[in-house]
Amino acid sequence: MAQGEVKLESGWKAALADEFGKEYMRTLREFLRVQKANGQIIYPPGPRIFNALDSTPLDQVKVVILGQDPYHGPGQAHGLAFSVPPGIRPPPSLQNIFKELERDLDIPRPAHGCLTHWAEQGVLLLNAVLTVEAGDAGSHAKRGWERFTTRIIEVAAQQHEHLVFILWGSYARQKAEQLDLSKHCVLTSAHPSPLSAHRGFLGNGHFSAANDYLQLHGRKPIDWALPDSAV
Repeated sequence: MAQGEVKLESGWKAALADEFGKEYMRTLREFLRVQKANGQIIYPPGPRIFNALDSTPLDQVKVVILGQDPYHGPGQAHGLAFSVPPGIRPPPSLQNIFKELERDLDIPRPAHGCLTHWAEQGVLLLNAVLTVEAGDAGSHAKRGWERFTTRIIEVAAQQHEHLVFILWGSYARQKAEQLDLSKHCVLTSAHPSPLSAHRGFLGNGHFSAANDYLQLHGRKPIDWALPDSAV
């Protein structure tokens, strides 16, 4: 992951160039190399690790939805938080997201779980940790990714005004400490996981609140309705 080796959207690549050269990122790269050399399966696939940044260029960010780490089941993770590729059944957390979307905006639950349509409108679907070992949730936590994604959030917040940060769960809410509430909207609630969704996620109204804030500040709202089929 040396900066010269990273294929990344040009705006993000320029903004994060110094970060890739730091010691903690070199250590992280070596950790991932050793994991692969030892035969560990890592999700998402290498070319998809920075998919959130590639799918939502820096100059287009309007909303940031922060997840914890990638799905750890076969074929699920493709670099967008909470999203799964076409043809993969939406996991329980994503099903609860769709349930809240239906309650909040009367948008019928889609037949697939690919959120690329959101990313292409300026919704940065960012996990706090960008890789995971197959079958082992949280296995790449505290290896350096958290520092890197904190920097991503800092860059977005510095380069824009009136962003909406949607932070679900205690892990995501830790990122709120660095945000200027006078410049941005921060929405927090419980995580959409089945273990916590009924403790404040369902009923949070975050999708309509995000659009209300964007419109209040002269920005185009997000079309949260996914197309019938994902490409």
